[in-house]
Amino acid sequence: MVLGHESAGTVVSVGNAVTSLKAGDRVALEPGYPCRRCSPCLSGHYNLCPDMRFAATPPYDGTLTGFWTAPSDFCYKLPENVSLQEGALIEPLAVAVHITKQGNIQPGQSVVIMGAGPVGLLCGAVAKAYGASKVIAVDIVQSKLDFAKSFTATHTYLSQRVSPEENARNLIEAADLVENGGADCVIDASGAEPSIQASLHIVRMGGTYVQGGMGKDNITFPIMALCLKEVTAKGSFRYGSGDYKLAIDLVASGKVDVKKLVNGVVPFKKAEEAFQKVKEGQVIKILIAGPNEKVEESEGLDTSVDEKKLKENEKASAAGGCC
Repeated sequence: MVLGHESAGTVVSVGNAVTSLKAGDRVALEPGYPCRRCSPCLSGHYNLCPDMRFAATPPYDGTLTGFWTAPSDFCYKLPENVSLQEGALIEPLAVAVHITKQGNIQPGQSVVIMGAGPVGLLCGAVAKAYGASKVIAVDIVQSKLDFAKSFTATHTYLSQRVSPEENARNLIEAADLVENGGADCVIDASGAEPSIQASLHIVRMGGTYVQGGMGKDNITFPIMALCLKEVTAKGSFRYGSGDYKLAIDLVASGKVDVKKLVNGVVPFKKAEEAFQKVKEGQVIKILIAGPNEKVEESEGLDTSVDEKKLKENEKASAAGGCC
């Protein structure tokens, strides 16, 4: 099947009923389309639609293709100052927007994020944009934490091979959260059982815990910590109403710099190599140019892949995506 769900592209043509877009518009693609009629959809939670058609989720093909057809209301026009490459990263940023919304983060609060992968890093960036005074990134890989500190984290913690309780105590002390009794909000973006267990010992009395990472179906969960602290626990799945628009606004305003996550751009024919590099942990994100684009492999974010190349070929509809 065709992979890909983090993409942006240029509109080639629109249906007769479409009034919001026209050929030539640059858009970020939201890759899931709900039925719009079921109870979750009608209640404003279309991300929970049981009949969701989501790209690269069987039986539906993904967006790593030359041309892609989508409903106009799930194509978001990009402002002039937002490139197609940044547009391809709106999807993971929208995931982070939804997670942080679930955490109800307020200005001045402390937020701990378990896992410094792309979504964890973006959760930290969004939390910072929301006004969090402390953003603590947690991971088992020091290089990831070094990047998190250069990105948006105010503190980092290298998780140790000790009990979840001990890791929690060490983190609370290292991040100067002792007086508060822990973090106001803890987000797990890893899905790893030890991280989830430690999270419930890190969050303060009456704090909020959000599960954003996907892991095993069943884990051992510290239910006593959840109950005794009266923690508000929430799940988070993809993104909902307004999340894509907010993600674009955060990039357009400069509050979140998604370009820093990108290690380079590769031609479409090297897509498999790009996936392999990400799998091996060599990079955070690599952009894959669409098959309609002629682009040489580059290091760093090459803006020439964007407007210049696409203006040379107005029929190029997909700007590829990222992995």
